[in-house]
Amino acid sequence: MSKLIATAAIRAANKLVAQAEEMVEKAIAEKGKDFVFEFPDTAFYLPMIYAMTGFPVKTLGDMKVALGFAKELQHAEPDEKIWKPYLGEALDSGMATLFAEEIILAVRYIYGLEPCKDPETGYVYNGFITDTIQRNLGIQLVDGTMPGFAAILGAAPSDDIAVSIVRELQEKKILTFLSGQSNGDSVTKQLLRKGVELGWDSWIVPLGPDTEHTLYALDWAIRASLIFGGIKPANFKDHLKYQKDRVFAFAIALGPLDDVKWATGAGAINMGFPAVADTDVPVIHPTGVCTYEEVDTEFDHTKIVQKAIEVRGLKIIVERPDIPVAFGPAFEGERIRKEDMFIEFGGQRTPAFEWVRMREMEDIEDNKVIIVGDKWQERFAAGGKMPIGILIEAAGRKMQKDFESVIERKIHSNINEAQGVWHMGQRDQNWVRISVGAKICGFTLEHIGIIQNTLTHNRFRSIVDKVQTTIFTDEASVNKMLEEARAAYKERDKRLGSLTDESVETFYSCLLCQSFAPAHVCVISPERLGLCGAYNWLDGKAAYEIDPTGGNQPITKGELVDPRYGRYTGVDEYLKKASGGAVETLNLYTIMENPMTSCGCFECILAIIPEANGVMIVNRGFTGMTPIGMKFSTLAGTVGGGAQTPGFMGIGINFVTSKKFLFGDGGLKRLVWMPKGLKERIADEFKKRAEEAGVPNLLDMVADESICEDSEKLLEHLTSVGHPALEMPSII
Repeated sequence: MSKLIATAAIRAANKLVAQAEEMVEKAIAEKGKDFVFEFPDTAFYLPMIYAMTGFPVKTLGDMKVALGFAKELQHAEPDEKIWKPYLGEALDSGMATLFAEEIILAVRYIYGLEPCKDPETGYVYNGFITDTIQRNLGIQLVDGTMPGFAAILGAAPSDDIAVSIVRELQEKKILTFLSGQSNGDSVTKQLLRKGVELGWDSWIVPLGPDTEHTLYALDWAIRASLIFGGIKPANFKDHLKYQKDRVFAFAIALGPLDDVKWATGAGAINMGFPAVADTDVPVIHPTGVCTYEEVDTEFDHTKIVQKAIEVRGLKIIVERPDIPVAFGPAFEGERIRKEDMFIEFGGQRTPAFEWVRMREMEDIEDNKVIIVGDKWQERFAAGGKMPIGILIEAAGRKMQKDFESVIERKIHSNINEAQGVWHMGQRDQNWVRISVGAKICGFTLEHIGIIQNTLTHNRFRSIVDKVQTTIFTDEASVNKMLEEARAAYKERDKRLGSLTDESVETFYSCLLCQSFAPAHVCVISPERLGLCGAYNWLDGKAAYEIDPTGGNQPITKGELVDPRYGRYTGVDEYLKKASGGAVETLNLYTIMENPMTSCGCFECILAIIPEANGVMIVNRGFTGMTPIGMKFSTLAGTVGGGAQTPGFMGIGINFVTSKKFLFGDGGLKRLVWMPKGLKERIADEFKKRAEEAGVPNLLDMVADESICEDSEKLLEHLTSVGHPALEMPSII
């Protein structure tokens, strides 16, 4: 590492540690050393300090202690005469910088200065990234939808270049964090000036206007090894190795680099995160820690994204249909408001449906798009509202009727990934909008068909050999086909409803999260979906057909050893092998004895409440307190990482209304508390299951946060309503 960079990193670290110390001393003088602080919605205190040292920073006094760790990493600035290039000193200073920046931002939160607001534009930055967001995006990080993330610092030479860089990252499915400035400007401001939509929905997240705000992205990264990797705090070597090997992040530095940028970059090097800059910088080669390459002096901004991806070693496959607008998962959360809308279809405003049906090979023409509707071009050009029917017909040697619904569910993301096109709902409840901007770019109804044909081929290549899409646009043809579609939906539901764990000989595994949680194995059966909520038994079956060596593998059930708890010999044998011996046995229908492991992507957590003789369920996104004295974020920290934790388990939401839910523990009647929003979400199906269990009013008996947030009041409520859990055998 060059003397220039090392000196700058050491100099900035010393300055930032001194600044943090001054801020902490001032805050202690005003608020006292016992003043409690926590970043919003996290179970990991100040995550970087906690992961590296194991020290939980809970108060201002703790921040002063943590500064001691940073001081231990500080080094004196090298003397010109005795200079010896020592990478370790610069890396130490980089880590000291991250500790100091984390404390500085924490104190700013205490004084209400974070998340900060840009005085020029009025834009409110994201600030600290919560555990909930981390877990929400977990499945996208492990299944390849989001192969990595980038941190952009500074400002591009022009607004157009800034937009071009970010759009390329979006199309390559890279989550992008923005921070820092160059010459008073920033990429955030440049994108705002060009009208680019910012936020989590668009995968462009401005963290703050200063270089120090980059720390929020590094905090996001380090929590991956805490949440998904199950690595214990203070095991800093394994944390840093996990970051290098499993968290695919890189930085793009635009504009002049100052001491703080060098020092923050040195901190990121510890984590194995490389950077590409658009300025002529000294060569950095920390062999074995991080990978860098030299960049030509004559810099070409059109190549900066590809260069960064190559340096980090990311493998990205872009499934792009031939359409006139940008395309990628980053556009899936894009909203099209009424004032930006050119035309809309369905949404209870006009008749609409979408339907995938299996056909014989000779019945369809591959990649053909058919539009059925008189003078649809003129009606489309006139704007307003139109009926729509989307019929996708798929044929293939391995195609099965069971796969129709799997392909059908992908229609939503297929359409939404087109910039300027918005989709919501499924079956006969679908709703599509096309923006004015997309129409100006030349987007037509044929392009919806092109998207479906291309993406169905790409995503189901081993199942589907031919795909044909028909778009119906006149009301008569839509209504006629809608009757056929509804009959098909009904037949399909009946067929799928008959699938039980006993009726099949094969379950499926999901090993996608092993890229983050090596010991975790999800076992998916017809009556128990994956804990992330994204994969059911049919998804596993289809995924195996698509990729026989992929993350979804068949599990021969073997002999049923315990019908009450759901233990199978074949499942146990598979688990021992797939978990590397970390898990030896599994019971599918209980949380009390050898329950399923959890990675960290779970939609909900089940937790025992012994004094209530029952369990509670809390869903990801609920930030309130629960009767066991822990919020979701804290509770999740004890459940994930691929460990079996009796009495606690991550699950998918729909498992709550399965007939196999807690079958070995007494079933649905054990449920005593859950958030009100979750009760409303699953109410209809829950009531059906409760009636089958002989307690039709069970949902009304289940407490929520409006009734109680502690176990004492919970018991009072359960007693007053006569909840059946109180009369059941002990759950322990």
